[in-house]
Amino acid sequence: MAVRVRRRKTLGAAGIALTLIAALLGGSRVPVDGEIQHGPFLGVDWFLLNVIVYSAIFIPLERFFALRPDQPLFRRQWRTDLVYFGVSSLLVQVLTLLTLKPAMVLFGWARSPDLAAHVAALPALVQFVAILAVTDFTQYWIHRAFHRVPALWRIHAVHHSAETMDWLAGSRLHLVDVAVTRGLTYVPIYVLGFAEGPLFAYVAFVSIQATFIHANVRFTFGPLRWLLATPQFHHWHHAADPAAVDKNFAVHLPVLDRMFGSYLLPGDRWPAAYGIADGAPVTGGYLGQLAQPFRRPGESARD
Repeated sequence: MAVRVRRRKTLGAAGIALTLIAALLGGSRVPVDGEIQHGPFLGVDWFLLNVIVYSAIFIPLERFFALRPDQPLFRRQWRTDLVYFGVSSLLVQVLTLLTLKPAMVLFGWARSPDLAAHVAALPALVQFVAILAVTDFTQYWIHRAFHRVPALWRIHAVHHSAETMDWLAGSRLHLVDVAVTRGLTYVPIYVLGFAEGPLFAYVAFVSIQATFIHANVRFTFGPLRWLLATPQFHHWHHAADPAAVDKNFAVHLPVLDRMFGSYLLPGDRWPAAYGIADGAPVTGGYLGQLAQPFRRPGESARD
């Protein structure tokens, strides 16, 4: 009945069809023996948990402390960015393998058991700060390469194609971008041998901070912005302003941009607009953007 009275019946019909398929496949009789330990899987539970937690944190922040109060919650292209968010969660196992395996397979020769034991014995807080510094130094140069090398820029331009900044916009990352950046960033972590506790703390921290610096919030954090990357700092990295091109590559530590001549933070000002300042725009939905870096110039985008 609910499907019949709704104007748009597609979602209801799709839900009924999926439920029927699940029933025919014996979904109600599938034995549940605990957590999946082996074999491929989709992180549906991880996706749902992420949606709930991130929405609970960032939607209220962006409503009460909005940089642009007139920006709607369901702004243009929010569905595309939600697909990016979902894919990164559903493919958590694949992305983890792409991140960890290359470092373990290709750089096992560089890992010293004695050094790893010494590093793992350091106080947890020291390890956390060291991980923060080492990973940000590594990703700074990876990030800079994605801007300077034309073939890499075509991939990274997908991330910069977002013309509206909010917590969901940070999810717009090409799968190749994610695999290369995370995979190379993990190399020094693996070689140095940090303990699991500080490493897990860092993963939790970077997940929240990398989302926060894209958010539609007006916090400037006063003097703290010279020490840690803030939304204002990273918004300038996404600015559609020629003066902001190739600026603010750091994810955590702005001092790296100061050291290497790529720092930009003009007082208390914020960018007037976001997106790609020059060059060909990135168009289409998720599948179109996934394919666009590998198309010939002038070839149209289709999902």
